[in-house]
Amino acid sequence: MSGEDYIRRGDESLRDTYEAPMSLGEYVDAVFENPRIASHASKYLLEAIEAAGTRRVVEEGEEKERYRFFDDPHNEGEHAILGNTEVLNRFVDDLRSIAARRGKEEKIIWLDGPTATGKSELKRCLINGLREYSKTEEGRRYTVEWNVAGAVESSPGMTYGDVRAPDEDDWYESPVQVHPLATFPESVRKELLAELNDRLDDHIPVHVDGRLDPFSREAYDYLEEQYRRGGEEALFSAVTDPKHLRVKNYVADVGQGIGVLHSEDDGTPKERLVGSWMHGMLRELGSRGRKNPQAFSYDGVLSQGNGLLTIVEDAAQHADLLQKLLNVPDEETVKLDKGIGMDIDTQMIIISNPDLEAQLNQHAERSGADPLKALKRRLDKHEFTYLTNLSLETELVRRELTNETPVWTADSYEELAAEIRRPITVSVRNVRREVKERELAPHAIEAAALYAVVSRLDGEDVPPGLDLVDKAVIFDRGYLQDGDERREKEEFDFSPDAVDGETGIPVTYTRDVIADLLHEERDRHHPELDVENVIMPRDVLNAMAERLGDAPVFSPSERTEFENRLVPVKNHVFGEQEDDVLEAIMREKRVDQSTVEEYIEHVYAWVEGEQIENDRGEYVDPDPLKLKVFEVEHLGRFDEADYDGSEPEPSVEEFRRDKVVTALNRHAWRNRDEEFRAGDVNPKEIPVIKAVLGSHDWDDVRRTHEDFDPSQWDDPPSGTETEAVKERTIRNMQELFDYSAASAELTSRHVMSQVSYRWD
Repeated sequence: MSGEDYIRRGDESLRDTYEAPMSLGEYVDAVFENPRIASHASKYLLEAIEAAGTRRVVEEGEEKERYRFFDDPHNEGEHAILGNTEVLNRFVDDLRSIAARRGKEEKIIWLDGPTATGKSELKRCLINGLREYSKTEEGRRYTVEWNVAGAVESSPGMTYGDVRAPDEDDWYESPVQVHPLATFPESVRKELLAELNDRLDDHIPVHVDGRLDPFSREAYDYLEEQYRRGGEEALFSAVTDPKHLRVKNYVADVGQGIGVLHSEDDGTPKERLVGSWMHGMLRELGSRGRKNPQAFSYDGVLSQGNGLLTIVEDAAQHADLLQKLLNVPDEETVKLDKGIGMDIDTQMIIISNPDLEAQLNQHAERSGADPLKALKRRLDKHEFTYLTNLSLETELVRRELTNETPVWTADSYEELAAEIRRPITVSVRNVRREVKERELAPHAIEAAALYAVVSRLDGEDVPPGLDLVDKAVIFDRGYLQDGDERREKEEFDFSPDAVDGETGIPVTYTRDVIADLLHEERDRHHPELDVENVIMPRDVLNAMAERLGDAPVFSPSERTEFENRLVPVKNHVFGEQEDDVLEAIMREKRVDQSTVEEYIEHVYAWVEGEQIENDRGEYVDPDPLKLKVFEVEHLGRFDEADYDGSEPEPSVEEFRRDKVVTALNRHAWRNRDEEFRAGDVNPKEIPVIKAVLGSHDWDDVRRTHEDFDPSQWDDPPSGTETEAVKERTIRNMQELFDYSAASAELTSRHVMSQVSYRWD
């Protein structure tokens, strides 16, 4: 596109975002047409979250419904919060209770947890989501602007702070985004809201309880007085005439509907909360011996967040302020000065690391005499934890290294597994200003993520025969596959009191270790391949373990514990690499999926005593010979002795019923319709079939390649079967799993070095 095209796109974007100002009467008509635009703060925030919809996820081995809002969809996932779905769902439940005034409206929502757990991402996600939602037609947010010119010939201008209103007919917007309905007298507003809520198709009514903000009240009172002195009888109509009052929409953002108090912000509590008096302006705007609210700055966090959201970031740095907020949520008012109060409507959220809890509990031993007890009762705590899902942690590590932002979604775990194991190529410039391509081999990011997850899991509730890697796999997939047997998470007795995710290796440590590895030279050489620029999974794991002692964030006991958890992670990752090599070697021996689907259809028809439709549209009995050939040659479960001709013996019959049809029923058949076919089933969901589609062992390799010798792998003699197998394997690893030639060489060498020990 040309520059003019982009200018035109910008025009279109702004045209869709903003509306022309309207009169108060037109706004009321619009509210009755779309009540959402009048929602109070907590209800509006809830509506913004719900408008994005939900999706299904698996976390800690359980299916959960997740609000897409927290995936930061408006920004392509740039500030998506990975994991902590239960915490976020409870946060939304609290919003629902607060919005409906079901007893939690006096609460301040407190988001607590260690660093790098997603709390800051939530802040950004809320800001981004509310900003973009307020640009949509259904999410419009409105306030009022005033013009006192014309009430009398010599009317004063309006201002607040040290900036006068622009010369657009002296219009000046409410500095705290006051709700337009607050303009109405209280009795009229109650009647209006009653009618509105009667029409509202929602269990949460709209509440607008506050009065006009002090700045707007100053304008209102001035206009009312001028018209009253002039003998005007229809005072409200005169004051709210479109020449004095307009309703305009605004885009929610930091400073306008969203207030954020940062850790570095200073000033007195009042300045941080609501703003400060501008003394130069006070002299100019003295009003009958009192302070004029037009001379107030309105730059405090509550002023900026009025109408929507107030966030206190790193709340431990503002502990003195928290007690000043004690009564704000339920009283919904703060003071600019002794005689000047300001009603506010905002959802308050504070964000902190665990150090705030230590401050709040410093007097806990004093029991009833604890001066912070009242504050603690007002805080509704939601605790973020480290991720305990391998897929989520892998996604997070990749984001930290590459700035990839799209949120991973998958229809099956196989799709997710492909993302988990995917390699990364990063361009790195060295001291000689040469740019090198560094490859993090397949499973390298997965290995780092798995080690971090395992460091965060509670080992006290791991069942006998399993280890922490097994627990991590169950948490990520929701099940554990053991040969033909698939054990669902519900079959494991994990303790609800386990402290999973409360401590462990943070993603920032993992990121920094890998970032250092990208710049380190590796002592590897190959006559043809660029192996020195490949970082292998074991390189990452060794570096993470070796550098624990240099990281001040870990205690001595944590370092020891994390080091002890390294071996099972290495074993698991090696198993993944071994599976890659086996599948690459045996690629040509894989069974076609259509053959598998045909077997499934024949088995089900055989068990149910039904017929199947052949290619000519005829209904025929299932073919016993096809069933036998598949079970003997492809499954490798039976031999000739298990059949009488082509008829199965009892052991085969039991296998067909228990291992195939029962699994088929569990995963698909119960939900079939009249058009259901075996092709509608994902064969990989049936454990015994999954093995056929891609799982081989070294005995299969030995039977298929009789002259293969793994000890010759590094440099196979010319013309040997080992040379031919290696050539095909390296090519297949690249095509199937995105290895480069160099990483395929290193991975296959590593696997074969272990296999050769047990080959004979």
